[in-house]
Amino acid sequence: MPNRIDKDKVPVKNNSSGVTAKNGSCKDAADGSEEVSPACNNSSGTAVHANSNGAGGAATTAASARAAGPKSAPPPANLVAKCKLAGAVVPTAPGSGMRKEKRQSSSRFNVSHNRELQKLPALKDAPLNEREDLLIQKIRQCCVLFDFVTDPLSDLKWKEVKRAALHEMVEYITSQRGVLTEPIYPEMIHMFGVNVFRTLPPSSNPNGAEFDPEEDEPTLEAAWPHLQLVYELFLRFLESPDFQPALAKRHLDQRFVLQLLELFDSEDPRERDFLKTTLHRIYGKFLGLRAYVRKQVNHMFYRFIYETEHHNGVAELLEILGSIINGFALPLKEEHKLFLLRVLMPLHKVKSLSVYHPQLAYCVVQFLEKEPSLTEPVILALLKFWPKVHSPKEVMFLNELEEILDVIEPAEFAKVMVPLFRQLARCVSSPHFQVAERALYYWNNEYIMSLVSDNAAILLPIVFPALYKNSKAHWNKTIYGLVYNALKLLMEMNQKLFDDCVQNYRQERHNEKMRLREREDAWNRIESLAEKNPQFHVVKPQLGTPTQALESPPEDDDMLYDRLESQAREVTTTLAAKKEKPLLRRKSELPLDSLTLKALSDHKRADQLLAPPDAPL
Repeated sequence: MPNRIDKDKVPVKNNSSGVTAKNGSCKDAADGSEEVSPACNNSSGTAVHANSNGAGGAATTAASARAAGPKSAPPPANLVAKCKLAGAVVPTAPGSGMRKEKRQSSSRFNVSHNRELQKLPALKDAPLNEREDLLIQKIRQCCVLFDFVTDPLSDLKWKEVKRAALHEMVEYITSQRGVLTEPIYPEMIHMFGVNVFRTLPPSSNPNGAEFDPEEDEPTLEAAWPHLQLVYELFLRFLESPDFQPALAKRHLDQRFVLQLLELFDSEDPRERDFLKTTLHRIYGKFLGLRAYVRKQVNHMFYRFIYETEHHNGVAELLEILGSIINGFALPLKEEHKLFLLRVLMPLHKVKSLSVYHPQLAYCVVQFLEKEPSLTEPVILALLKFWPKVHSPKEVMFLNELEEILDVIEPAEFAKVMVPLFRQLARCVSSPHFQVAERALYYWNNEYIMSLVSDNAAILLPIVFPALYKNSKAHWNKTIYGLVYNALKLLMEMNQKLFDDCVQNYRQERHNEKMRLREREDAWNRIESLAEKNPQFHVVKPQLGTPTQALESPPEDDDMLYDRLESQAREVTTTLAAKKEKPLLRRKSELPLDSLTLKALSDHKRADQLLAPPDAPL
């Protein structure tokens, strides 16, 4: 960094004398060096350092919170810091009956020693030749960290000075041109690392399928009032028309990206939203880091699938990957195909699939739209991981499978249609009505029905037995109507083939009944022989009566077709009536934290849409 910056003074007051001390230049948090510059000097010349914390970027030498009153007095034991919103403190007296709030994030921020900041002049009021130095001083001021957890009401004045400085710099970088000079880059990147990179607290929400994002409240980050502005400032920095990646890449390196990826496990959805946009911007602007980002994301997914089965940021990472996949150049590299088959497809077997399934399905469909030849291995992998006893997960698989069939090519469909429709027939026969209902909705998809029509001679004999059996035996009335609708479509598709399927099914049923009758006759002969035994009457009360199979008389073809016609009309009317009613999900009766809901509702998305990177891969 140029020598002229070393003379800049950072207005950080000393507690005893109030003397403004000289501050050294900030060291880039991502350059791999363990050396960092002092945040301030006291009157005696002793430096107070801002070292890297366990996450590699936050300022250290944690200071104990300032206690009110005499030094010998212990801190109050009846104050519980509730930081669902910044600065909220809830007194909880013993025996008051007040429910103790779930603890907020205790991220390992290392609070700075000297936190008394001096308000600097506004950037817009400073002379043009002094604005660069003033901007650097404000950036260095924002390297001071405050306590938002143990004592959220401490240093309110200095917290406001930092918040105002961050807000002013956001507006300044957004509205002004030519302000991102070369000395600004290391200062801005270091300030971001000092504030954001930290050790995350242990997860407080349940793991795996027990976690319900609609029921379990996330743990919000206590320092969010400052963190949000730091993220906004860094995003404005990256998105500025004056931003030069060539100047930033010396300071924004692989170590910086790795620390950024580690933060995706944060429980605060607001932070993950900003991280998602930040990583996407870095991926788009730094071509040299793209392969490293993909490699590290692969490693995170491998740990999630095969080791931990818990990670809070899988949905956000998949959302970024969906945009990246959309920008892949054709033909796809072998690396990308392996990523689909070895990373994305095994993600289907994790218990917490419901948390990130929409993003995962989008990534898979994006791959198939770019490379249709991958359809066969993808569908076979999906059938391999098909759930056996988890009905809600089975419904998700059916949803994804229909999305795949919407983009499948007829030639690829012919390769997988037999195992695919065998699984579909099993789903139609499922006693779980939601699984059967979702499978029967495939018959409302015109494109899928056109594929079935082209291959009716192979597919009708596979699905007809399941449909015909359910038309007589399923317990749910809604399934009856959907089955009749499906049978009617198949009958209209190919009348002769439908008649052949009916006759073949009846012949199979007749053969099965003959086998049952032969077995029953054999048991009757055994029983008649047993009656000749003198001891038979002694053990006869212990023998059960043989179970008679419920046989339904064969139905005439004309009666069958008339019944299909009437039931199909009935189900059409029922489905039309259901569409007018809103779908409601009954939630638990547990009270929700109003402060958490307000904090999440007030959050503004960092970016509405993630555009694909400019340069193809």
